[in-house]
Formats: sequence, structure tokens, C-alpha cells
Amino acid sequence: MTENISLRPWKISDLNNLIQYANNPQIAENLTNAFPHPYTKEAGLKFIEMAQSHSPTHIFAICINNEAIGGIGVHPQQDIHEKCIEMGYWLAEPFWGKGIMSNAVKEMIDYTFKNFDVIRLYARPFSSNIGSQKVLEKSGFTHEATLKKSIYKNGIYLDELIYSVVKD
Repeated sequence: MTENISLRPWKISDLNNLIQYANNPQIAENLTNAFPHPYTKEAGLKFIEMAQSHSPTHIFAICINNEAIGGIGVHPQQDIHEKCIEMGYWLAEPFWGKGIMSNAVKEMIDYTFKNFDVIRLYARPFSSNIGSQKVLEKSGFTHEATLKKSIYKNGIYLDELIYSVVKD
């Protein structure tokens, strides 16, 4: 199913797909509160504008046949963590379990180490997000730590997991 998958910069023409696919409580429940629910047109416009503002590109649309079905990005850190970069991602529910995200993550690992002066790429899935944990493990990440009850989301405490891959 992954033969027509690509990562590309977000475009304003992706707005309708972004709103359609991102406006899903099952996606929002696994992301920080910065990812809104409901996902409005205003939120989509603000996100695309922000995604287009970085050079090199930090945030990409995950596409099938050039149709945006999710997003993946990296977020550079500062100060003593400047050689580390955090990755986050989401995928539209109809495309879960098809290997799409594992391929996107692998592509993002390569892109990150080629385009950013960092040696460590990490992700912090919620303990409840088993799918994301499997994606990271399948993509070469190592589980480093579990932070007990460090997340408070929708009135529930969750553990936060830390996965990383280090540049050779």
C-alpha cells in the first residue's frame, strides 16, 4: 500500500483534507493540546502558514497520490539540547495499520539527519498509543524511558514514553 506515499511541504490547497482528516477525536486524544479538536478552518490555516514558515522545511504532509492524509514534522530544541530534535506525527484514521506511518518515519529520519545539525531524534508517544509505539520500534527507534503520569490529557493521567534514534 505504500508505493504512492510521499512527504511534501503543506500547501494551502491541502486545507480541506487537513480539516477532514484532522477533525477526529481519536487523533487529537494522542497529541498535545496544541492539536485542536474540533479542528477548524482557522486552525488549519494557522497550521499551514506555520508549516510553510520554516527553512529547511520542518513539517510535511504525508500524501497518497499527492492527497494529504496526515502530517509529520520535527521540532528543533534549544540551549543544551540543540543537537536533539523532536519528531511528531499523525495519520488519518482510514489509513492506520497499513505501514504508511512506518515508511514516513523512516523517510523523516533520513531527511532530519541530512538537513539538521543534530545527532539525536526522539519522539514521546503516550503510553496509551500502542500503534505509535509499534511504528517507532519498526522504524528503528529504541524505547529509552517511561515517565510515570507525566501527561494529563482529558482528565486522565498517562505515562509518557521516550523513544530515540541516534545518528551513527
